[in-house]
Amino acid sequence: MTSQLRLDPLTGRWVVVSTDRLSRPAAFAPRLLQVQAEDRPCPFCPGNEEATPPALETYGPSGGWLVRVVANLYPAFSGDEPMVVTTKGPVFSEAPASGIHEVLVLSPVHHDTWADLTESQIGLVMAAIRDRVDAHEHTPGLRYSQAIVNSGREAGASIEHPHGQLMGMSFVPRELVDEQAGFSRFAGGCLLCTTLDAELDTGHRVVEATDQAVVLCPFWSGTPFEMMVVPRHHGPHLHHADLTELEGVGLAMQSAVSLLRSRVGDVAYNLVFHSAPYRVTGPYHWHVHIWPKLTTQAGFELGTGVSINVVAPEEAARELRSRVPAH
Repeated sequence: MTSQLRLDPLTGRWVVVSTDRLSRPAAFAPRLLQVQAEDRPCPFCPGNEEATPPALETYGPSGGWLVRVVANLYPAFSGDEPMVVTTKGPVFSEAPASGIHEVLVLSPVHHDTWADLTESQIGLVMAAIRDRVDAHEHTPGLRYSQAIVNSGREAGASIEHPHGQLMGMSFVPRELVDEQAGFSRFAGGCLLCTTLDAELDTGHRVVEATDQAVVLCPFWSGTPFEMMVVPRHHGPHLHHADLTELEGVGLAMQSAVSLLRSRVGDVAYNLVFHSAPYRVTGPYHWHVHIWPKLTTQAGFELGTGVSINVVAPEEAARELRSRVPAH
């Protein structure tokens, strides 16, 4: 196909879809999927709980745990200083990086990934995310919580054991500000509700649809096999969703990363939860981004902020959809 510019209505950024570049040698970067083993026991495995701070929350049977939340030993955000910006020169402004940084241990099983979690385990993980974001909201000075799961070294994981990060921040990151602006600009109702209606009508980019969520390769995908998981029920805040919806979204994510593994192998990826800032009442629809690490950013992407995607989302969705097990 001829290269195309496609507009991401969530952020207002353009992406380039250029499938001819897929024929280049080594279009997909070599992957180092395993996090290097360290000369110490895994701090997230059962029996090694003393290697982490005391648990903030545990989920599972009495006397054991299936999901565990602990404070991060190396936090990006900590303390409760108010966000007061100090100017130290014409272009030098700073503020305390106050907030909360927690580790969410997804499973007691060391080699599990999100694709390997059971239905009941996914329900516990999603409940833990909901509960911790709710706790963040009620912490003075915080405005937004970011939940992420980095799977594989190239995605940023420093420990192989399946875990995620939960960060409560005193500011709203630019990516969320841009998405909020995208929802506000859109004149046809909810941007993602409209996206779901249009995608389900044509089916070109839908990977899988369940009663609770839809997995799709967005029209504006900036990376190969990029996916979004969008709840069918409209709501701005993940932590206000009921457990049935949360479990449904978590299971849709499981199916998505399982299909991804089936198609491209045990690739590294990021799961990024986007939920509205706590006290936002404007238009927003919470959702999850799935970004596989199949290519690397080169000078053009870094210099312009414009992504080049060598796999058209229509083709990616078709290939992933063909691997959905028959029911």
